[in-house]
Amino acid sequence: MTVTAIAGANWGDEGKGKVTDVLAAEARYVVRYQGGSNAGHTIINPYGKFALHLLPSGVFYPDTVNVIGPGVALNIENLFAELDQLQARGVPEPQLRISDRVQLVLPYHIRFDELEEERLGERKFGSTKQGIAPFYADKYAKLGVQTADLYDERRLRAQLEASLASKNVLLQHLYNKPSLSVDELACGLLQLAERLKPYVCDTTVLLHDALARGEHILVEGQLGALRDPDHGIYPYSTSSSTLAGFAAVGAGLPPHAIKRVVTVVKAYSSCVGEGPFVSEIAGAEADELRTRGGDAGEFGATTGRPRRIGWLDAVATRYGCMLQGTTEVALTNLDVLGYLDEIPVCTAYRIDGKLTDRFPVTAELYRAEPVYDRLPGWKSDISHIRSFAELPANAREYVLRLEQWIGQPIRLISIGPKREQMIER
Repeated sequence: MTVTAIAGANWGDEGKGKVTDVLAAEARYVVRYQGGSNAGHTIINPYGKFALHLLPSGVFYPDTVNVIGPGVALNIENLFAELDQLQARGVPEPQLRISDRVQLVLPYHIRFDELEEERLGERKFGSTKQGIAPFYADKYAKLGVQTADLYDERRLRAQLEASLASKNVLLQHLYNKPSLSVDELACGLLQLAERLKPYVCDTTVLLHDALARGEHILVEGQLGALRDPDHGIYPYSTSSSTLAGFAAVGAGLPPHAIKRVVTVVKAYSSCVGEGPFVSEIAGAEADELRTRGGDAGEFGATTGRPRRIGWLDAVATRYGCMLQGTTEVALTNLDVLGYLDEIPVCTAYRIDGKLTDRFPVTAELYRAEPVYDRLPGWKSDISHIRSFAELPANAREYVLRLEQWIGQPIRLISIGPKREQMIER
């Protein structure tokens, strides 16, 4: 078997959690390969509704091994909170493996994230304040703490001392806050380490061995292509690569093993956070779509913030699918559009009076105006339908036109939040 990657085409919030949950039924391993607690995957199953932030989306299948790869930003306390939530709600304890090389989000990363957003004021980036940017800054400045360091107290203290040397200067002289103590931080981490220890292993060897045995592996990313720091709407991006190509790095797998890339696209657009959003709508029109969207409306799984809402942006989606190396598309939330007489789709931008179907750099996006095609709606509930042929003609036409505009085959269509509400083409 080869590896299947599940990734987002847009700003995140596309419904990757449900797609992973559905496909995980046939997977032996599900791997998170980047990001941290700064975004969530919402899943609805017989146990109820869950928002996962760190745990892989295969945790509801007792035979699935769930792996947190070395590319993840691991907040141990948040991880334990998610595990405790599963247990409290009757979910069997999942099989969980955590890379001994994964680095830790520490309390000071969260603190600096909060302080910097406060300092920036109106110039803020819309951070979820989960410490992600400061974490990755430390990682690439070689000041991070790996999980393995928790079991070598001397090394742990040395890393903390190196990291706090500059941070305490900033706390005192930039933010006017008290300095941090290595002893206090080390003590807290060593306590957490005992509970974490049974899950820690060399996950890279684990996954390579699984590949050699022909096991089915799913790798799931966080957010979407437009939040990638290299190819997205920088600087309104996240701090790790959101592309399927990064799964080889963040999971510790050979690049040639990833043969299938399922890119998730929502039937309209939404995002949480700052930055240009060409097809964004506002007012009563946005409020209605936001309220109808998904199982409980369009609100961030991590922050609870109302998501920004817009019509599907085929320009951005085609670009996102290209970046992901898409082999097929999973279209989500098609059922949400059933109340509309007609459905706008942004198929081009007008920038400085000129039409383009190319997704431009951030500076040009701010000058872009959406150009819409409008398709007839189907004005009916489709959540009970289980085959493409049974969909209303206008719903089928919407899917087929999207395929043409984004240039990728739509193989999966979600028409509701539950596992069984997924149509395969």
